[in-house]
Amino acid sequence: MVGKMKVKDIVLIGILSASLTAGKLALSFIPNVEIVTLLFIVFTLSLGIRRGLLIAIVFATTEILIYGFSTWVLLYYFIWPLLVVITGLLGKLIKSEYGYAILAAIFGLCFGLFAAINESIFYGLAYGLVYWTKGLVFDLVHGVSNFIIVLLLFKPLNKFISKQISSFLMEQ
Repeated sequence: MVGKMKVKDIVLIGILSASLTAGKLALSFIPNVEIVTLLFIVFTLSLGIRRGLLIAIVFATTEILIYGFSTWVLLYYFIWPLLVVITGLLGKLIKSEYGYAILAAIFGLCFGLFAAINESIFYGLAYGLVYWTKGLVFDLVHGVSNFIIVLLLFKPLNKFISKQISSFLMEQ
């Protein structure tokens, strides 16, 4: 897959990026409960790191169009590709939904820390520390909800998405 992208890849990346945005918006009324982490894990396992990174870039860019430009933009261009790379590297080692649920939980618990580091770049270390400690409860909710969502939905969603993507890519 090195070199030119196929039209199917472009279409698939666009559709999956849009599904991330839709999933995020669907749960946006519940603070720090999201399906984006699960979807990135499943998409990366089905499509690999390269396509996963492209989906992450398109998703982050789409978020700018919806929410505007601010300090969080740098975070999104870092945090989602990081999840894709970690998932891609651990994909061969993790053998069950429990492993992915733990990965998602750790990711959720650390999200605020990464956001605080990002904020520190713009506003200083003291601000970043306050930002992080103020959001620890939200990080806890994020980590626990990620764990539960991935534990419950990973197997059926991964099976369905893998089958659909494989079928889509194999069509003439």
